[in-house]
Amino acid sequence: MNYDLIVVGSGPGGYVAAIRGAQLGMNVAVVERAELGGICLNWGCIPTKSLLKSAQVYDYMKHSADYGIAVEGEIKPDFEKIVARSRGVADKMSAGIQYLLKKNKVTVINGFGKLTADKKLEVLAEDGSKTNYEAKHIILATGARSRELPNLPQDGEKIIGYRKALTLDKLPKSMIVVGSGAIGSEFAYFYSSLGTQVTLVEFMPNILPIEDEEVSKQMGRSFKKNKIKVMVNSSVESVEGTAGDLKVNIKNKKGEIEVHECEIVLSAVGIAPNTENIGLEEAGVATKNGRVIVDDYFRTNVEGIYAIGDILEGPALAHVASAEGICCVEKISGMNVEPIDYTTIPGCTYTTPEIASMGLTEKAAKEAGHEIKVGKFPFSASGKASAAGANEGFVKLIFDAKYGELLGAHMIGANVTEMIAELVVARKLETTGHELLKAIHPHPTMSEAIMEAAAAAYDEVIHI
Repeated sequence: MNYDLIVVGSGPGGYVAAIRGAQLGMNVAVVERAELGGICLNWGCIPTKSLLKSAQVYDYMKHSADYGIAVEGEIKPDFEKIVARSRGVADKMSAGIQYLLKKNKVTVINGFGKLTADKKLEVLAEDGSKTNYEAKHIILATGARSRELPNLPQDGEKIIGYRKALTLDKLPKSMIVVGSGAIGSEFAYFYSSLGTQVTLVEFMPNILPIEDEEVSKQMGRSFKKNKIKVMVNSSVESVEGTAGDLKVNIKNKKGEIEVHECEIVLSAVGIAPNTENIGLEEAGVATKNGRVIVDDYFRTNVEGIYAIGDILEGPALAHVASAEGICCVEKISGMNVEPIDYTTIPGCTYTTPEIASMGLTEKAAKEAGHEIKVGKFPFSASGKASAAGANEGFVKLIFDAKYGELLGAHMIGANVTEMIAELVVARKLETTGHELLKAIHPHPTMSEAIMEAAAAAYDEVIHI
């Protein structure tokens, strides 16, 4: 029952931390109350990408004539099979995590983990039995869940969160999506692509409000072109009805109440950290606004207890949790570790077109006092994008005018989530704008737009 390291939670932060700890010679255990892989692999990142791929394939088939390919007969989605495929993908990935933990000799403890006053870990098993475990180091990686608004309580049937949206029994005729962050926008695109009449409601002035304003507005135009009704500066005040179509009272940007009817309301207004009932108070772990307080190496105020991922302040992203887990464990092992640079964290939204970004927006760069150079290159001028029939969107790069430092990168278009890593590396290596534009990019590729956008910032662009 004694370990060098116990990790509570097996999501992308927890299982990565556990495996890295085992690689560094620690005797490691992971406590998990549900499926290995956590929300990301089972109810988030992975199954949603499966659904979105099905929607993309369906869209390609509907427009096959644009590519010179004739398809005879009716093309229609099989919603049940689309959902079944996504669950199969998730199950396969979860089984893969089980294999990796076993390969690295990490012990898996099934149950709900809770810190005790004497800094041990009590695990409540499904049969109701309790077992105490000890470890020199305990990492809390308990993740988060869908946040509920007081006036929009989820019943799991008509008013749902993202988990239920992954496994609906049938394709709804109409849906109102509340919240236009990555989760809300991805589900809005998915369901709209398959034929659901979707209304997207956002409280802020632009959808995807954390993105650069130009990117947000471009996505808004794309959504409207795809017959998604977009309502910004708006809020759902109340929902009436429990059967049939719901009546949703929405306050619009004029302050007037509009009544919309829909079959399903999807609440996608963010996440809430899973910090309740895990023994934080008993162990004396400090929190602020429901999130655990840590230092640069994820140490809490209690010696031997650490926290990573969605239970901290900061971006709730799988790759962030993984990086935090590795940083934390390597520091525990005595390695010389650099703190994580959160200015280089990429964010991705897997709609069509995709969005990928890193660093400061243009507005934030100006507010921070930077004198900036901005370069923008549209995919409408890209040969590869035109050949692919995907010339919507652009690459926008923001540089410090004095030093040439890359301050931010913002992209909307096909496959841009695969392109953002180049700019993460460029910022990490302190690459200047001139170095970026002089780096030869292959032709024809979508990534050429990065070189061209850098060139545009310095008035050296050729193709626009």
